[in-house]
Amino acid sequence: MKLGVYSLKKIWYQGEAQAITCQTLAGEITILDHHRPLISVLAPGMITIVDRQKKEHFIPIKSGFVEVQQNNESRFIID
Repeated sequence: MKLGVYSLKKIWYQGEAQAITCQTLAGEITILDHHRPLISVLAPGMITIVDRQKKEHFIPIKSGFVEVQQNNESRFIID
């Protein structure tokens, strides 16, 4: 899936991802290819991204939201 992780100060990640795990206010979720559309508020913690080469990327967050779109794209806006 296409993934973008953005804050007001920088682009944290932009590219393809195989899996994304993050904390929402409702609990931990993992987003995989063709996940159903979703908008959720993020809880403080870590976003874990597994890219197509199976490399893990870790991004610490304080707050933000995630949007999963029907066209297999996900976007995180974080603080």
